[in-house]
This record gives sequence, structure tokens and C-alpha cells, in this order.
Amino acid sequence: MEFLNYHHLRYFWTVAKEGSLRHAAEKLRVSQPSICTQIQLLESALGEDLFRRSGRSSVLTEFGQLVLGYAEEIFTLGGEVLRAAKQAPTTRSLRLQAGLVDSLPKLVGFDLLRPILEHRPHIRLACHEGKLADLTAQLATHRLDVVLTDEPASSGHGVRLFNHPVGTTGITFLAMPDFARTLTGRFPRNLHGVAAIFPTQNCNVRRELERWFRAEGIEPRIVAEFEDGALAKIAASESCGFVAIPTSAAAEAIERYGFVSIGSSRAMEVRFYAVTAERRLTHPAIIAITESAISKGKKKPATK
Repeated sequence: MEFLNYHHLRYFWTVAKEGSLRHAAEKLRVSQPSICTQIQLLESALGEDLFRRSGRSSVLTEFGQLVLGYAEEIFTLGGEVLRAAKQAPTTRSLRLQAGLVDSLPKLVGFDLLRPILEHRPHIRLACHEGKLADLTAQLATHRLDVVLTDEPASSGHGVRLFNHPVGTTGITFLAMPDFARTLTGRFPRNLHGVAAIFPTQNCNVRRELERWFRAEGIEPRIVAEFEDGALAKIAASESCGFVAIPTSAAAEAIERYGFVSIGSSRAMEVRFYAVTAERRLTHPAIIAITESAISKGKKKPATK
């Protein structure tokens, strides 16, 4: 079995952070040739170069950038281990590494995380945003503790994932007042042929919208598609079209952008999940999220 030499990794990390061999040597109180030797040993163990020459200086290779990211995490966690060891057991803070799917409305994500921020004893929260597949891959390797998403995750590649429902909401249609006044007829027929700002195809809300519009026999005129819900609302605030968002986020959007509601439907349903690699929850922060959902009457049994 191969092992990573963390002594070599620290020399590399220090050079990358300090920007030069000379500054790293001063910080580590060793000679520059000694640092070079340690880095060469690390490169030999990893099988790839970490630095390349650029003029009279050295810069990180693409692989070196990747290794630096891992080194940052390793030594940050190492520092926390040392700090935790110096604290009394009752004063040690817990950590939660949470992933948020980028299609999840920010207000919804914050509302789901709110119980963690209010938790006592304190839980230190770190949030990472990305695609569901990327986040669940990190969940499988224990770089994340939980992933919050608006669609269930599938188990695969030998990893079992569990979807814990933490909320559900309908869809509300919003527009600026001047745009809303141009609509004729009753909702939802007044949306036929009307300029619409939609989520992109990879978003769960988009699929719900398409299904509902087909069932209603309505075809809006899509003028723009945004993966980022915030950009969609900004475009709608310029009266470029109406926008559809989860009802749980509608009140904040109305207050912030000056929208008016032009209709809503519970026939479309957006569900939110806390995805974990364990069926039985043990992390206090994740339990706080799911218990908050129970108190709001939204919780359903976990599904595999």
C-alpha cells in the first residue's frame, strides 16, 4: 500500500503559498536545496510535475493546482485537530460540509440551512455549490456530509445514497406590474404566447413547467433560459417576460424586485431533499435540518 508523505506535501504547500523558494525557506527555517529535494521526492511519488519554469520563476502546473487544493484542505483540517485537542470536550465545535445544487433557489437553500446557524452548541458550516453529480461524488468520498437538492439522487458506482425529503412547494408565476397589465384573460390561459423566462433544461423546475404547460395546452414564448435563478429574476425585473419560481421563494422575490404574482399552481410540485450516504442520520446538523422539516409538517420517510 502506498502512503503520502505529508512532510513532503507541507514543503510543497509552503512554497506554493509563499510564492518562492526563498520565502518558503525562511518560513520553514531550512535551506532552499533541502526544499527542492523534498518537492522532487513528492513529484516522484505522485508521478507528475508540480511546478514548471516560467522565465526566472516557477509556477504551478495544472496538476500542481489540483494538489494545492487538496493540501489546503489537509492542513486546514490538521490545524483544526490541533485546536480541538486544546479545547475542553464540551467546547469543541462541530463542522458540517454541505453541498447545495446550483439550481436550488438561494432563499430555499438558506431556509433549509437556518436550523444549523441557530443550533446550540455552535456548528461551523461550510457550503459548496455545484452540479448534483459532482456533489454526490464528493459525498461518496466523505468530502461532504450532506447535499441539499431539488431532485432525488441516484445510488451508483457501488455507493448507496439516501434521499431524506425536507420540503415541498408549488410554483408561482411573477412579473413586473407593467408587464402583468399587458396580460389578457384569466390565468393560466393568459400565458399562452407570452414572453417567458425559463430555467435551463437541466433544472427540475423546467421539467415541471413543461409537463404542466403541456397538460394545460398552453405554449409560452420562451425568450431566455437561465440556470441561475437570480439572473432569471433580474431579467424579469426588466420586463423581459414572466418568471416561474418555487412558491416558498416568491414573497422574497416580490419584496426585492417589485414583482406581482400573476398566478400559482400546486399541480406542479418541487421537492427538496437532504442526500446522505447513510440511512440513519447521526450528524447533529443534518438531524436539525430534518427535524425542522418535521416541525413544518413536510417530512416524509427517506427513500433509497
